[in-house]
Amino acid sequence: MEIVPYCHPALRWKSQPIREVNAELRRNVEEMFELMYAHKGIGLAANQVALPYRVFVLNLSGDKDVKEEELVFLNPEILRRKGTTEGEEGCLSFPQMYGNVKRAAKIAVEAFNLKGECFEYALDDLAARAVQHETDHLDGVLFIDRLTDASARDLAPVIADFEAQYRRWQAEGRFPPDEVVRQELARLEPK
Repeated sequence: MEIVPYCHPALRWKSQPIREVNAELRRNVEEMFELMYAHKGIGLAANQVALPYRVFVLNLSGDKDVKEEELVFLNPEILRRKGTTEGEEGCLSFPQMYGNVKRAAKIAVEAFNLKGECFEYALDDLAARAVQHETDHLDGVLFIDRLTDASARDLAPVIADFEAQYRRWQAEGRFPPDEVVRQELARLEPK
């Protein structure tokens, strides 16, 4: 398992709901946490590891030793949004790139945990921003789609560089052609 870079097709894939919590899903979640910590992140969506599942992991502390902060969101749905706030975001699929994004200031989110239990959180600040960012991933929406106009202008050349690098990697055989990736994502979708 690895974090895929922009513009890997999995990042634009609309994930399908998880239908069963099983050993494979638990292993995937464990690996996602490991990758997230290794890359110094606070959240990671399944799309970012080329899995078409509606699941993401969070630990707002970013510290692997603070296990009580680890959260798993299966089939999350944002129920309510309130207010607007602007803040800087980054993404593990865009290493070392940051830009300003407008998000709802407060949200209510509902999801399931790995025990299959439904939970609901009312969130604000970093937690609200992170959940919105990761939920967007599951819908194939990237933070670059929500950049403020100024950040979008400033980052356009950097985003173009990410795309050019990815296409070079494809040409070198590091990543398969987009159509092959899309076929694999469709094959992996929960049935």
